[in-house]
Amino acid sequence: MSIALVAGLGNPGREYEHTRHNLGWVVVDALLRQRGLAWKREPRFDAEYSRGEFGGRPIHFVKPLSFMNDSGRPLQQIASFYKVPVTRIAVAYDDLTIAVGACKVSVSGSAGGHNGVASLLEHLGNGFARYRLGIGPKQPPEMDLKDFVLGSFTLEHRTLLEQKLDPLVAGLVLLIEEGPERAMNQLNRRANHESDQTQLPRDLHPR
Repeated sequence: MSIALVAGLGNPGREYEHTRHNLGWVVVDALLRQRGLAWKREPRFDAEYSRGEFGGRPIHFVKPLSFMNDSGRPLQQIASFYKVPVTRIAVAYDDLTIAVGACKVSVSGSAGGHNGVASLLEHLGNGFARYRLGIGPKQPPEMDLKDFVLGSFTLEHRTLLEQKLDPLVAGLVLLIEEGPERAMNQLNRRANHESDQTQLPRDLHPR
C-alpha cells in the first residue's frame, strides 16, 4: 500500500537540535526544503504539519513536538484526523544498529530500545514503515544509551552526514513513491554493504 503520511521523530528545543536522536527531523526537514514546502504549527495536534504532492498523490508530513517518548500520541491524532491507516504511515528515526550515513527500511519488529518507536507501537500499533537512519555503533560501547543518542555527532560524522544527506532524502522519496517493499529491496542491500565496510561488532549488526 502506498505511503500517505510521513513523520520524522526528534525532540523540540535548541539543546536537542544537533543530537543523534533528531536525525529523523533533519532528513524530513531536508526533503521539505527540496520540495519548497514549509512547516506550519498545529497546536491542536502538538505537531508541525505540511502537505505536498508526490506522483500526483497528496502526502501529509508531520513532526511531533511532544518529546520523543510521547511521539505516538500526536501522530495517532493526525493519522486519525486525516483517516490514514497505520500501513500507509512512514516514520524516519535514528537507529544505532546501522552505520552512520546508511539507512534501512522495515515494517515490523520491536522498539529495540527506542522510546519514540515504543510510543508509536503503543498508540498506532505495528505495521508502519520504518525509515531507519544510522547513528551507530555506540562509541564507546560502555557509554549510557541515553547519553549517546542525546549527544552530538562527532565532526567526522557530521561531515559524513552532510555528504550523505541527499542520498538519505532520496531514499525517503523512494519509500514514499514506490512503497516499503521496493525501498527495502534497494536500500537494505546497500546498508548491509556499508555496515560491513565499517565492521560493526557482531552483536550490533542489524536484526
